[in-house]
Amino acid sequence: EARPHQNQVEKTRKRSLMKVIFAGTPDFAASALAALIEAEHEILAVLTQPDRPKGRGMKLTPSPVKTLALQHNLPVWQPENLKDVAVQQQLRDLQADVMVVAAYGLLLPAAVLNIPEYGCLNIHASLLPRWRGAAPIQRAIEAGDVESGVCIMQMDVGLDTGDVLLSRNTPITDDTTAAQLHDALAVIGAEAIVEALAKLPELTAVPQPEAGVTYAQKLSKADAEIDWALGAKQIHNKIRALNPVPGAWSSLNGQVIKVWASSVLKMSSTAVEGSIVVADEQGIAVQTGEGVVLITELQASGSKRMAAAAFVAGHADLLGQKFERQA
Repeated sequence: EARPHQNQVEKTRKRSLMKVIFAGTPDFAASALAALIEAEHEILAVLTQPDRPKGRGMKLTPSPVKTLALQHNLPVWQPENLKDVAVQQQLRDLQADVMVVAAYGLLLPAAVLNIPEYGCLNIHASLLPRWRGAAPIQRAIEAGDVESGVCIMQMDVGLDTGDVLLSRNTPITDDTTAAQLHDALAVIGAEAIVEALAKLPELTAVPQPEAGVTYAQKLSKADAEIDWALGAKQIHNKIRALNPVPGAWSSLNGQVIKVWASSVLKMSSTAVEGSIVVADEQGIAVQTGEGVVLITELQASGSKRMAAAAFVAGHADLLGQKFERQA
């Protein structure tokens, strides 16, 4: 079979490479930036949030995206916002083909959306229009969704309302945690943006349907406390959704206990919700508003994460004790 001349292949490839402005902050975004660098797109500038205090010493710490960008000698910009006309002019001066946005954390004004030739593309960690907003990974698990995914979206002035150019999905199992789904979607998102840029002029922008819109509200501290009046499945979903951040918790004998892993038991009891009905080498079984949750991994205040069985071994009198709500 005849193959195209090597020079022609190289010319075609170069034509598909883009001049990119990248905007992102956490690990999820760093995965996408790494993929764009690997694909040899020309990264004109990397926008990321200003360094934030972190850790016990509250030392100013660069974002994962900034760290990666500096490793590759890419110019890093850290504006407080993008409303400044001087910053907008600097973006125009770059003459970018496209701006790729992933978990940036700053609002893009309408003036910025129209600067690059192909506009701004967002890597959003849900199957739009489901779970627009700040916490799509956690909210999908909390709601008991059986799948999630990534959409490459043409950004407009609304909150995750733009047309979808490309989507990829992945299953959510009964055991999937937010950490696991985050890592899976980071890989899928990185692959999807590389694919989208390669096909960009030919991709069809599909408007999001008006049916099925849900909003993924940002997680609050109040979200993390377990309400034992809920059903066992709901509580199990919440525990998975809040692992690793901020961690679902409850209070036992005045002590905060973070619950990191659980399962739903097929057993019934007449105990009051929050009551410990079994405590053995399998873990700690707690009565809920409907059904029983088995806690299999936990962390007592001031201690390390441990198997619930180890906690049981050190506490002989757990049976009949009750998890209480503080709020």
